[in-house]
Amino acid sequence: MMDQPSFARTGRTMVVATLVSRITGFLRTLALVAALGLGTRLLDAYTAANVLPNSIYELVMGGAAASVLVPLLVRVTADDDVDADLFTQRLLSLVFYGLSAVVVVTICAAPLIVDLTVPGFSSAQRELAVDFARIFLPQILFYGLGATLTAILNVRGRFATPMWAPVANNVVVIATAGTFLLAGGTGHLERLPQGQMLLLSIGTSAGVVAQMIVLAVVTRRAGLPLRLRADPRGIAVRRILAMAGWTLASVTAAQIALIVVNRLASQAGPGAVGVFSNAYTLFQLPYAVIAVTVITGLLPRMSRAAGERNLAQITADLSHSLRVTGVILVPVAAALVALGPQLAMLLFAHGNASPRAAHLTGVVLAAYGPALVPFAGYQILLRVYYALGDTRTPALVSVAVSAALLVTSLVAARLFPGTDMVVALAGCTAVAYALGFVIVAQLLRRRIGRIDGHRLLSSYGRMSVAAVVAAGLGLAVGAGLGGPLAVVSATTVVGAGLYVLIARLLRISEFAVLTAGLRLPRL
Repeated sequence: MMDQPSFARTGRTMVVATLVSRITGFLRTLALVAALGLGTRLLDAYTAANVLPNSIYELVMGGAAASVLVPLLVRVTADDDVDADLFTQRLLSLVFYGLSAVVVVTICAAPLIVDLTVPGFSSAQRELAVDFARIFLPQILFYGLGATLTAILNVRGRFATPMWAPVANNVVVIATAGTFLLAGGTGHLERLPQGQMLLLSIGTSAGVVAQMIVLAVVTRRAGLPLRLRADPRGIAVRRILAMAGWTLASVTAAQIALIVVNRLASQAGPGAVGVFSNAYTLFQLPYAVIAVTVITGLLPRMSRAAGERNLAQITADLSHSLRVTGVILVPVAAALVALGPQLAMLLFAHGNASPRAAHLTGVVLAAYGPALVPFAGYQILLRVYYALGDTRTPALVSVAVSAALLVTSLVAARLFPGTDMVVALAGCTAVAYALGFVIVAQLLRRRIGRIDGHRLLSSYGRMSVAAVVAAGLGLAVGAGLGGPLAVVSATTVVGAGLYVLIARLLRISEFAVLTAGLRLPRL
């Protein structure tokens, strides 16, 4: 059985690192909104182009990085007959050469890719998005190298350090946005000179390069010489491709759904792409701080347990991870639903941002709220299959989730035209991932025998009661106050205090485990 307080304490540094990373990432979002203006065609063009390297990276490698690299490197490290350093160098070289080729192809195809993803843009927006994309697309290579270096560090027990690396990226982009403003940049697409476009695009890509350099330096200090190897033999390329093949199918389905959703959002009116993207960024923040931290520490541990066929340990780790994640994410989801519009107005209704666009961002965020818990649980459950070396089952489930998102989004677009469409698209995410969570939980229970379902249902039921009551009473107190700052502050303070009290009254043990693990040690 897992030592639960020890597990929580181990994650303390990762939580701090992730929190700092996400806070600076959010400041980066605010800086870009201040520079380019929420609800403007300029921000839409920038956002659409900057999404492309992430989407293409996920398509060609991102899924494999999540499902294949860590379990593969864990097994190699445990095999005394394999030179682990040489294997790792060859793997890193394969990523470098392969993604370099992808970068060349996508830069040449940039106009076609932009036309495919955002058909609702005007000719001026399209031209600017293509110019941005040609400078953004080399990020694909650096994302891939960074993901591989992160996997290497995680296998070597360095979990927190990679979580600090995005801070370098965020700082560079914040400085870029600030320089853009000092140079007289505005949110008007028609007034953007070539020099300011280059400043934005080169500065944004430089942030990704800085993130990769941090990881490279730490990897060298961890004892791995970074050398490119021309010969990929000896790293079981066919096996890697076979394992990644199913992941590629799931990622392809996800990217098709994402392309369709972005196409729909681009037709929902000026500024809709930026609104949708910023709401999703806020939605991802609590998931990234809590669930990603748990997943990062969980996958190597479960991979070792899977290698020993210790199913009881896998079940214990899975149950604990879901419950500790839920004790935070359940009240956060309730807060997003209750405070979405006020929170967005507080954060975004400044400078070049349109108050109408800021309010719409908050409504979209509230629609995303119910998706938070099933989305996080779904991602954690998938990692069990990756630890078991099974990429086929999660791929098939992921295809089903993408199909559900695609169908519901197309229906929502017909039922809710105009700006209401982006709100409905966010709601479709909750439906799709709730379905995925239920399916993968049932399949996994058959695979490993049990997933501690009764305990999970009991814990999540009590968490939900505590969160709903706390959010409702907190909002009742805050609703009578003045501006967004007063409403958000009062509701958060009252709601958080009530949640803690109710959690203790309902004997939600996960809350006590979490606070004990994260408590600072005495000096």
